[in-house]
Amino acid sequence: MGPRSRATGDLGRRWLFADQLGPHFLDAPQQPVLLIESRHAFARRRFHRQKAHLVLSALRHRAAELDRQAMFIQADTYAAALAQVDEPLTVCGPTTHAAERFVQRQEPVTVLPARGFVTSREDFANWAANRGRRRLLLEDFYRDVRVRREILMDGSTPAGGRWNFDHDNRKPPPRGSSRLGAPAPWWPAEDAIDAEVRQDLDRWERDGTVRSVGSDGPRRFAVTRAEAVSALEHFVEHRLPAFGAHEDAMLAGDDWMAHSLLSIPLNLGLLDPLEVVEAAAASYRSGQAPIAAVEGFVRQIIGWRDWTWQLYWHFDRNYRERNALRAHRDVPDWFQDLDAEGNVQARCLSETLRGVRENGWAHHIQRLMVLGNYALQRGWRPDQLTDWFHRSFVDGYDWVMVTNVVGMSQHADGGLLATKPYAAGGAYLNKMSDYCGSCVYDPKVRVGPDACPFTAGYWWFLSRNQERLRHNHRLARPLKQLETLDGIEEVVAQEDDRGSRAP
Repeated sequence: MGPRSRATGDLGRRWLFADQLGPHFLDAPQQPVLLIESRHAFARRRFHRQKAHLVLSALRHRAAELDRQAMFIQADTYAAALAQVDEPLTVCGPTTHAAERFVQRQEPVTVLPARGFVTSREDFANWAANRGRRRLLLEDFYRDVRVRREILMDGSTPAGGRWNFDHDNRKPPPRGSSRLGAPAPWWPAEDAIDAEVRQDLDRWERDGTVRSVGSDGPRRFAVTRAEAVSALEHFVEHRLPAFGAHEDAMLAGDDWMAHSLLSIPLNLGLLDPLEVVEAAAASYRSGQAPIAAVEGFVRQIIGWRDWTWQLYWHFDRNYRERNALRAHRDVPDWFQDLDAEGNVQARCLSETLRGVRENGWAHHIQRLMVLGNYALQRGWRPDQLTDWFHRSFVDGYDWVMVTNVVGMSQHADGGLLATKPYAAGGAYLNKMSDYCGSCVYDPKVRVGPDACPFTAGYWWFLSRNQERLRHNHRLARPLKQLETLDGIEEVVAQEDDRGSRAP
């Protein structure tokens, strides 16, 4: 596909990045567009194969939809593509520090405020300034957004009489069942553009210009506005009612549970987050979905998603380099390569890595309490882990992963984002999943050949970091237990020896 253009008329040409593909990134439906496909963006890092496919497919589908309304340039780099453009451009604020610096250096390009989120950066700056010396708490931010946007509100009262239904949304998986039983997710059908993308990726890999990790297709996620709307409507009608109660549960035989899978089209810019939460709220108002499920889902969008985005910009650019717990071990090759099959015996870790390898996706508890928890216990470098999450997940972007991994998962910011490290032993995994029943390790054992690497790793983590964490009141009890724990020297020696080997 070569450059395509037409007269711009009264509207300036809007440069759209590949995560700005929805109609709300244009000022009018007929606005002229610039789309750039940069091969270098895929050559400099080893992305999951399905992520590369997804982004390229979304970009090319948007170019095909816009047809002559769009100038679509395929080039080695963004700079090479921009050299072919001889007219002023506008661009909505990019989603990363690097992209923002790049567009600010371009002439003549006018950078507009960012779109695709419920709150603006100015909104958050004002909210944070009004906090004074109080912590920037997600719960307070979330409630403020709900009130200002009148989302799930009955006047000044939260719908259902409570702001937070987390307590109702932490049930373990149904006992004796290998699947949650929710209706299957909506799946797209591949087309000629997907075939073209796959052929190009195959050729680039044969040429050695692009390297990937993970399994190839089929494409499982929406890449067009029409597909994204179908995915949203299907989730709200068929799956949202089952979301909530088992939101944090894990089942080896059910990769998707009742999760929406809408983070992908949201992060491609195909859905406006407000339309997503309004559709969910309408489902509650009509009696189709319970308040606990709807509130839990809305919290993920206008709470956690916006919160993560805002903190990415609020913290300084060096935030990604923070390493308060002095975790300096390299992320091992078996983890980087998603090489769990026959290599990893711990079933929770093996199953989660399999899901990432096959789908480029895992749900939030698998990310936090299996993958992130294990990395935290092992003392892997937070910057390397952040990069791995970015590359290995189809919904992984810099703004998503920096605060999620550095702050939430690895506690590398020293508590700016989360009040305690998200470390847990095998007891938690045994409660919230069916992984442990057929695992070679015993979640109740911390020393010996059948010692659970998460149970032993939990105490190893506390032992290594007890001085750094001794003022954290939420860890006072386990740190007190550590002082009298039988066999702690054996646990430490065992886990020191295990190191970063596959468990």
